[in-house]
Amino acid sequence: MDHRHQHKLIEDYELDPVPEDKRQGWFKQTLVWIAGIVALSATALGGALGSGMNLTDAIIASFIGTFLLSLLSALCCIVGAKTGLSTALISSFALGRYGSMAVSVIIAISLFGWFGVQLDLFGSSLNKVIMDVFGLNIAPGILMIIGGALMTLTACIGYRAIEKLSTIAVPLLAILLIGSVYMISKSFSFEELNHMALTSNPLTVGMGISSVIGSLSVGAIIGPDISRYAKSAKDAAISAFLSYFAAYCVVLIIAAVLAKATSEVDVVAIMIGIGWGTGGMLVLILAQWTTNNTNIYSSALGFSVIFKKVPKYILTIIAGIIGTTFAISGIYDHFIPFLNVLSVLIPPIGGIYTADFIFKHREYKFDNIQHIPNMRVQSLLTWFIASIVAFITTPNPTGFGLFTITGAPGIDSFLAAFIIQLIIGFKYKNETLTVKGDAA
Repeated sequence: MDHRHQHKLIEDYELDPVPEDKRQGWFKQTLVWIAGIVALSATALGGALGSGMNLTDAIIASFIGTFLLSLLSALCCIVGAKTGLSTALISSFALGRYGSMAVSVIIAISLFGWFGVQLDLFGSSLNKVIMDVFGLNIAPGILMIIGGALMTLTACIGYRAIEKLSTIAVPLLAILLIGSVYMISKSFSFEELNHMALTSNPLTVGMGISSVIGSLSVGAIIGPDISRYAKSAKDAAISAFLSYFAAYCVVLIIAAVLAKATSEVDVVAIMIGIGWGTGGMLVLILAQWTTNNTNIYSSALGFSVIFKKVPKYILTIIAGIIGTTFAISGIYDHFIPFLNVLSVLIPPIGGIYTADFIFKHREYKFDNIQHIPNMRVQSLLTWFIASIVAFITTPNPTGFGLFTITGAPGIDSFLAAFIIQLIIGFKYKNETLTVKGDAA
């Protein structure tokens, strides 16, 4: 395994377990998670909730959606902390070597898309800030290229750079959001905000919950990419709840409040509307950087499993170039359909490996990697069935919308995969990875 030690700065254990002495407690893990999930798209989603429903309903949707997400995240993060392995390596135990390659490709492609979406927001927001302050109109495409290069650079270094950037971004973001609510509270009461007219198409609470879960279901499923650096399963679970439930919920509610108070959904207009202007936008742009790091970082981790001979930093650079190209080509226009497709295909993967881990946790060790079969057909079948369930429960035009189970297709497909995989686990619980004649 000496290939990893030639670049100390970019050492990231993409094909090995993270060593115990490199692991971290729940506080540092929480900072990394918050920086990874709170960005311009989070404030945009909160704004959409605030403009499409009354404030009480927006709070309920945020509360329930983020609580379910935190449960999903905690389950997946525990597997990462217990094994010290990335999502792609963990899924190879559950789905087999080739099955995990399929997972890696789907996750990596969707994360390119996320990277493109976030980078598009980054470029257009920074363009408005520069225009507002200096009166210069720098093309958003140029800003996207610069931003994409910076984000790719920190993702190349890996977890260490992401953690350092997070410790700067999260406190600044907290000051910005708390300060924003304080400024609004001087002008409006809760009752006034709650009864303000809707400024966009009405949303039901169920639609709001579904949007919240859809927005980060991918992040929860790829949780092991971050939680493999957690000292214990307890640290991983605590950080999942503090970031997904506490922090994300608060951000969505604050964004909904700001959207109500300013009658704006666009985050740049909101910041200018309450008087923060440039400073506020720069903090949000920094948050965008920390989020997009994680997208490109996880996609490169996924590809490391397929292209084992290529160093991760090379894969990260390639991923960054593709993601930046996506952004410049305007993938943001397809944001909602894109979110819906993601919420269908990826959550079942988490359901499969968390249920499989319950029965086979002793086998989820790096030393057993060479014993993994090429395919675990039952698990791949589970993935297919659970994805069909999600398509059936996803409304038109993405899915068939025949009926609903929980109201959130991402949760439906996770639960379907989890339950089917548990049944398979009971049936095959005595089956092991060890090759015959190899027991010693």
